[in-house]
Amino acid sequence: MIWDDRWDVVTPHQAAVARAYLGEQDRRRRHLVIYLSGAHAYGFPSPDSDLDLKCVHLAPTGDLVGLAPVDDPGDGVEIIDGVEVDYGSNELGPVLRGCIKGNGNYLERLLGELALGGDRELLAEARPIVTALLSRRVARHYGGFAASQLRAFDERPSAKRALYVLRTAATGRHLLATGELVTDLRRLPAYAPPGVDQLMTIKQRGEREPLTPADAAAWRDRLVAAIAAVDVAATDSVLPDEPTATAITAADHWLRRVRRAYFDRAAT
Repeated sequence: MIWDDRWDVVTPHQAAVARAYLGEQDRRRRHLVIYLSGAHAYGFPSPDSDLDLKCVHLAPTGDLVGLAPVDDPGDGVEIIDGVEVDYGSNELGPVLRGCIKGNGNYLERLLGELALGGDRELLAEARPIVTALLSRRVARHYGGFAASQLRAFDERPSAKRALYVLRTAATGRHLLATGELVTDLRRLPAYAPPGVDQLMTIKQRGEREPLTPADAAAWRDRLVAAIAAVDVAATDSVLPDEPTATAITAADHWLRRVRRAYFDRAAT
């Protein structure tokens, strides 16, 4: 189901394209959540930013217990009426296993603010279950992903790539320090170096706005420092070293209950 709230972060034209596209996807699979990721979630979209739609869905329970493997729909990028739509979805079981491992991509889909659709009741149930799975394992994801973004920055320095490093590191540090997941860099000033507003101004002019060689060189040391700070944050984190057995058992029981309910509903 597509919801009516949170569409103010995209243009009316983008919203119309996304609603039509997601309506078609919603008929193909049962979404637990449809999440708007990317620059919109990170606080620095530009007029030409794509719609990065990352979802979690439930596969029919009967399919999961059969011989045929259940494949997630592969990520696909389409240009629809001038809007770039990047859609991907993963099944709930593997997503929960990823959350146990500290996979920030999955954690953000289930705990992030920009949910555009799905099953409100199930998502409300999922969030405390997933929050209880948070651990210092997230440091590996956020530090590693920020490092990969730094490599992309080195290949082609741009404001976008610098901001991706800073956003990833800031989200990870805040999560480790407080147990709260926040993806919007504008809401994480304590974890952003001075001058980040200038990067946002450049980025908001366009996705591919480059940095001058001098600006790129000046920013690189700050990007490296931001990544290193994730490891430091892990040592003093409020999160446990790994998810507790109680939290994992609760997630397992909830997933089984959801699957049984889905099977019973499909059978009627």
